[in-house]
Amino acid sequence: MRNRLTTAQSTLAMRRWALPGTIALAALAGLAALTPAAAAKQARQPAEAVAPREAGEPIMAIVSIKGQQVTFYDADGWILRAPVSTGTTGRETPAGVFAVVEKDKDHRSTMYDDAWMPNMQRITWNGIALHGGPLPGYAASHGCVRMPFGFAEGLFDKTNIGMRVIISPNDAAPIDFAHSSLFVPKREAIAAAPNRADKLSAEAEEATRAADEAKKAAAMAAKEAASLPASLRKLEQQKARADAELAFADKTLAAAKTDQARAKAEELKQKAATRAADAATQLDTAKAAAQPKRDAVAATKEAAKATATKKADAVKAATDAKLALEPVSVYISRATQKLYVRRNTHKPAPDGGGEVFDTSIEVPVTIRNPDQPLGTHIFTAMAKNDTGLRWSVVTIENGDDAKDALDRITIPQDVWDRIAPTALPRSSIIISDEPLSSETNYRTEFVAVLSNQPQGGFITRKPTAPMDIASDDSWDNGGNGFGFFFQRDPNPQPVNPRRQRGGQYQYYQPQPMPRSFW
Repeated sequence: MRNRLTTAQSTLAMRRWALPGTIALAALAGLAALTPAAAAKQARQPAEAVAPREAGEPIMAIVSIKGQQVTFYDADGWILRAPVSTGTTGRETPAGVFAVVEKDKDHRSTMYDDAWMPNMQRITWNGIALHGGPLPGYAASHGCVRMPFGFAEGLFDKTNIGMRVIISPNDAAPIDFAHSSLFVPKREAIAAAPNRADKLSAEAEEATRAADEAKKAAAMAAKEAASLPASLRKLEQQKARADAELAFADKTLAAAKTDQARAKAEELKQKAATRAADAATQLDTAKAAAQPKRDAVAATKEAAKATATKKADAVKAATDAKLALEPVSVYISRATQKLYVRRNTHKPAPDGGGEVFDTSIEVPVTIRNPDQPLGTHIFTAMAKNDTGLRWSVVTIENGDDAKDALDRITIPQDVWDRIAPTALPRSSIIISDEPLSSETNYRTEFVAVLSNQPQGGFITRKPTAPMDIASDDSWDNGGNGFGFFFQRDPNPQPVNPRRQRGGQYQYYQPQPMPRSFW
């Protein structure tokens, strides 16, 4: 993939991607100060280059640790290339699969004394990023990937959250690839997807309104019925006192010895009988009035339950329909025997920084000869073609051949049916022997590193701290039901059966994550 530019093309590249004047002068001054041997070493470093054509949206970046170079690719091939400085010994940049999770034009490090990291594009939350920085001509960072200042500045606005970043121990490049297991979208499904998403979103909003109204009705009915026990107890106590007074009047009348005493007792009895009758009437009336309220509580409670179920179903359908408008990423791990699916929701994370990735699919997968290595292969849908999608593959670790590795995996049919019909360019399928890194969370796509390569700059960093998690009740886009749905897998995943470097490497464990969030 190393192309030599003509003099005119080189001039064009320099014009389009020239360093700012002060930086360029400093670079020239630094080069002049080098010893002949150092100058010769630096001269052999990869040079910045721009493809001599109109560039499209960057789909992936491939960093070669061996070559100290980064290359960006669009649907038609490489578009940008520059030298880099990766992590030094003991703080190596981890080789593996990542994606851009945050961008910050003027980032200051919270880890390294407020160090300036301009045009930062984060790929892990524990501090690995691509950014502008000094390039001495060899690996020199604390784990990040430093790019030329001007190159990083010109690149910054061209990339998007979710862009694939592949860090390879050696030189690697995408090559065209075709296989029957790769997603083949259906034109009619893709064409219908936007209208379907709009229709289901409207239905979800209506179901949400109905559920909210039913919930309010149930709450009001319960509130009205809440005072019934106390008022009924009060009327029952009044009736009991009236009955007691009537019984006392009966005894008094029976004990009267004179006509005068009997007359007085008779008067008291009549008054007591009237009070007792009134108390009984009030109690019977209250009981009769209470029953409809009790019935209303039961009815509104059932209605609220039914509408909540309908809302959940409608929201899930709308979520899936909206996610179908996004490229899909699939990760298949031989270590965990699982398949994971993620799509970017483009919703900002409620606890700050980055965007939320949907994680609603995580299922077992069948791998033939699971004890044999697969390698690490990244299959990417580069563009649409007459048959559906044109795919490429990047292999950063040889285990099995890419084709044979894909042959050994059986993707569950229900997963295929759910995501294949609307698969879009920039969709990907990653096959690896590795489990997902513990850095994988709801604010990342997939983070997976090669366990047989140095990870100094990864394992020496403090792991990402647990994040504050919002609930469907507290942060759900204005109460319309499009909130967080979390699920914790009680079964921990097995660790990677391959060699672990000193037992320091941390693996992904299921954690609270948003489920079917949009």
